[in-house]
This record gives sequence, C-alpha cells and structure tokens, in this order.
Amino acid sequence: MAESSRETEWQGAGFLRDLFLGRFRLDLLNPYPLVETERPEFRRFYGALEAFLRSAVDPVEIDESGEYPPQVIDGLRRLGAFGMKVPVEYGGLGLDQVEYGRVMQLLGSYDANLTALLSAHQSIGVPQPLKLFGSDELKRKYLPRIARGAISAFALTETVVGSDPARLTTTAEPTEDGKHFILNGSKLWCTNGTIAELLVVMARNPGTGAISAFVVEANWPGVEVTHRCRFMGLRALANGALRFTNVMVPRENLIGSEGRGLKIALTTLNTGRLSLPAAVVGAVKVALELCRKWAAARVQWGQEIGKHEAITHKLADMGSTTFAMESLSDLVQALASKKGYDIRLEAAAAKEWNTVRAWELLDETMQIRGGRGYETARSLEARGEVPVSVERWMRDTRINLIFEGSSEIMHLFMAREAVDKHLQIAGSLIDPKVPVGKKLAALPRIGAFYVVWYTGLWLRGLFAPRFSAFGVLAPYLRYVERKSRKLAREIFHSMVVFGAGAERKQAFLFRLVDIANELFAMAASVSRAQALASGGKAEAPQALALAENFCVQERERVEQLFHALWHNHDDLAYRTGRAVLSGEHAWLEKGVIGLGVTVEDLEPRLPPRAGEAGFDHGQPDLSSQSVSA
Repeated sequence: MAESSRETEWQGAGFLRDLFLGRFRLDLLNPYPLVETERPEFRRFYGALEAFLRSAVDPVEIDESGEYPPQVIDGLRRLGAFGMKVPVEYGGLGLDQVEYGRVMQLLGSYDANLTALLSAHQSIGVPQPLKLFGSDELKRKYLPRIARGAISAFALTETVVGSDPARLTTTAEPTEDGKHFILNGSKLWCTNGTIAELLVVMARNPGTGAISAFVVEANWPGVEVTHRCRFMGLRALANGALRFTNVMVPRENLIGSEGRGLKIALTTLNTGRLSLPAAVVGAVKVALELCRKWAAARVQWGQEIGKHEAITHKLADMGSTTFAMESLSDLVQALASKKGYDIRLEAAAAKEWNTVRAWELLDETMQIRGGRGYETARSLEARGEVPVSVERWMRDTRINLIFEGSSEIMHLFMAREAVDKHLQIAGSLIDPKVPVGKKLAALPRIGAFYVVWYTGLWLRGLFAPRFSAFGVLAPYLRYVERKSRKLAREIFHSMVVFGAGAERKQAFLFRLVDIANELFAMAASVSRAQALASGGKAEAPQALALAENFCVQERERVEQLFHALWHNHDDLAYRTGRAVLSGEHAWLEKGVIGLGVTVEDLEPRLPPRAGEAGFDHGQPDLSSQSVSA
C-alpha cells in the first residue's frame, strides 16, 4: 500500500536524489538563498507575535497546568496565527514557507506546547491538505473559518496502526444514494483533537479497501473525544483519542478523489514536517546561549568551566552544529517554496537530522548546566536563581524524534527513494515474481546502463571540480563530491550482495541514509557560509569558522559510517536480538519487581464500537478542557 501511494514521478530536481546516484548537484544549493528583505506584512505579524509571547505567555505555567490558557488561544486568534498559511484571498496571512519557518523557529525558542498547537493545525491539519488537494467549494467553505481561528487536527493513527497504514480499520462506507459516507472507527494521539473544530480523517472504504481523506466537523453527531492523552513533555498538548459512530460525512467533504487519502497524507507531510527542523533550531539557539553564558559564569578549579577543554569541545560542537542545523532548515524551507524542486527527500532528511541533533545538544546542555539543569524552574526561582527550564526543554524535545514520522521511518522512506533508480533499471533481476526468461531478456539493457553509470562514477574523479571559489571551505566540497560517488557505488554493491534481501538489511540501509544526510548538512553549511562571505556580512568570518569546524567533525563521522557498512556485527546483533525477543534471555529479568504483565496484556486492542460489549456512551473527564463533541 505504501508503495502504491508513494509519488512515482519526481515533480522536479532533487539534491539528495542525485546524490544517491553519485551526482553532486551543488547548483541546487548554491548560491544559498539568504533572506535579504522581508515583506512589511510579515514583519508586522512577526513583531506582534514576539511581543505577545513575551508579555502574555508563561511557558512554565502552561507546562505546570497542562492546559492552554483561553486568553492565549484568543490572543493567537486575534493575531491571525491560525491562518498563517491560509491564502490572503481566504482571509489568512498568506505566509510562504520561508516566513512560516521563521515563525516556527521563534515559537520553538520559547514554548514547545504552542509550537505543537500551531504546527499540527497549520502543517498537517485541515489547511495544508485543503490548499493542495481540496476543491474550490471546500476551500471557500473552510479556509475563511480557519483564518478566523478555527483549530484543526489530523486523524490518521489508530490503536493498532502507527507507521503501517495498511492496517487502517476506520471505515467510510458510501450511502446508497452516494451523497454521504458513514464514518465508523477510532483514532489515537490526535494532536489538537480535544479542542479542534475541524478534523482531517483518514478512513477506508470497506468494499474497495481504498483509503480516503475527509474534512469532519467535530460537533457533528457521532464524533466523540473519548480520552485526553497526557505525556512526559508537551503537557498542555490537546491530544486525544477520538471515536466516530455512524457519522454522516457529505461527499463534498472528500478531499481530492476517493482512494487518494494516503497519497494526500504523504504529500502533505513533505512540507508539513518542515515545522520541526525550524522549531528545534529555535530550541538549540536558546540552549547555546545558556551554555555560553553559564560556562563563562561558573568557576571551578580556578577558572571558568568554559575554558576547560572538556567543556570547550562541547561548546565548539554546539556552535557549529547549531549553525549547520539552521543552514539545513533555512535551505529546505526555501527549496519548498521553489518551483521545479521536489523536496520529499530533503524534508525527510532535515526532519530526521535536525531533531536527532537537537536532542543530542540538549543532552549536552543538561550536562553543562549540571544539577541546575535537572532542577525545575520553580525550584530554581524559589532559591533565588535564574529560572531556566532545561529539564522542561528535554521533556518537550524528545517527542520530535517520533513526531511526523519517526527517525526509523524517515530512514526507511529515504532508503526506498535511494534505490528507486536501481529498481527501475534492474528491479526485475531481484523480483522473485519475474520469470527467468524475462530476467535474461532484460540483461543486455541492464548491463548497458551499469557499464556506463558505474564506470562514470570512477572516471568523474579524474575531472572532479576544485570549487576554488570557496577558499578554505573548498576541500570539504571536494570531499562531499568524492563521497557522493562512493555512496552511489556502495548502494549498488549492496543490491548486488544482498539482492532481494536488501530491504531487510535495515542497519546497512540506515548507514547509507546517515551518510547522505551528513553530506547534505556539510554542503548546506558551506554554501551558507560562502553566501555570507560573498555578501560581505559582518558575521561571515565566524560563519566560515563554524562551517569548517562542523565539516571536520562530520568528515570523521562519515568515515566511520562508511567503514561500518561492511565491518560490523549486524548479523550477530540480529541473532542476539531475536533470542531476546523469544525469551531465551528472560533469566536476565529475574531478581527485580517486574511489570506483572504478559505479551498479550501489552498487545494493542481496538476500542469497542457502538453495539459491542464494552462500548460506553458516557463522556470522559477531560480535565476542564473545552471540547466540541
């Protein structure tokens, strides 16, 4: 199902697509798209939002109460924040992707709960799929309402359905007259679901099996919020479990055509997941400021801790990685607004790479801050110290490795696209369903392609560009170009060695993707530093130094990944892991107070439907949360 729903045609150029084939397309990243001027309308909104956050929003209070204060929601509505990406003709602010990324970075630097509220609404809620796939009638019906502040949510995940939509159980059965769909089922972890007026719901036609997307109004009969979910971080997140019982959905509320729901979801997430790379940049910038100032203020053994090599190295890594994260996020936001560019791989890479690095940097922030990092803001304040919430930052940040496609799913998605060209050319050789005769017949064509392509990967090294215009950073671009060709060869080698079994070699595939992501981040950082230098920016010397430090540390990481491709203990780890799974090593779990549950107890179960035993019509306690149901 995922294979049939993926975009089979590329809508434009793609840096990573070409990188996987050994082609280093620096022209797609350079000159780097620095934002020289801002629209007056955007400056006014950005300034008003920043002032509102500073004066009216208390992140500690929101975290402790676990609720969004009504006055904060109302303030965001007055600013037009719920209509950021809604076109002006429908009453919205009409921000482009670059401007929206700036807003997400600002929010991410201040309060993750509000970031999640606006991101889930704007990027994967009703506005984005409606803009991309909705009929003119649907747009006229809902976009003005959204611009005025109607909150929306995205309902895909179910109790037994996470990253595997083929198991979707929510159904949308057409009525006999064809004018409605009857919606039945349940959804889990629906962000904004407990306060949303509008929902995007993914459901399956029980007759055809096709998955479609619908706009559902939360106050329609049969729509219920059955549980308010609570989490380690993002404690105000309006996330819940929903149930749909014989909900009558008008056919005109179908988004796009019937059966295109999963494709709509995947396409929407291409740009939707770009909120996270920008938001975590905001978070690590504040963490960097704290670590710099704390390392200068805290004295141990006769000097500031920032002058001790152990901490100095951490600061160097934090500074250069923050520069790279911002370079990558800003670049992909710009590419998403660019015509003739397909960002599906770049968006996945930015989401995966930035969120992982943000978690690593916040972990280092906790280490540098020490016990004060583990202490709550309220406790610090009560003792007379500056109330900086590092422990809250960590709690709020960890989910980003799972949100909008987990790191593992991002790896698998990118790995599938990395071998796409090879599957087009030589897929018949590893497909067990293809008869031997057809495989033999395809050999001449396949051989002709690979003789030219594979030989070219080596020959291009004799005429590789020198990138002399990049000065001290030129060696790192040469490195990226050289390693992109090596990456392409290793992808080919893996298909030769593993054949059809390559799809199960996830550790190997993940390393290939990690190499590509590191090379992408290096190229983005160099391109941005060069653009700052060429533009005569005051920060150019510092940017060049940060980019160089980053490239040196990443070069070491890339070399380790290449070495680990063929020198690893993957097979031994797999056998050992399977043994743990089977219970062979359950003896290790003795001597403690165990969970007292079985595998069957932990297995997710579908909630009961109307008419089934265990079904409860009662309304749940939603902790005073305002709910339309």
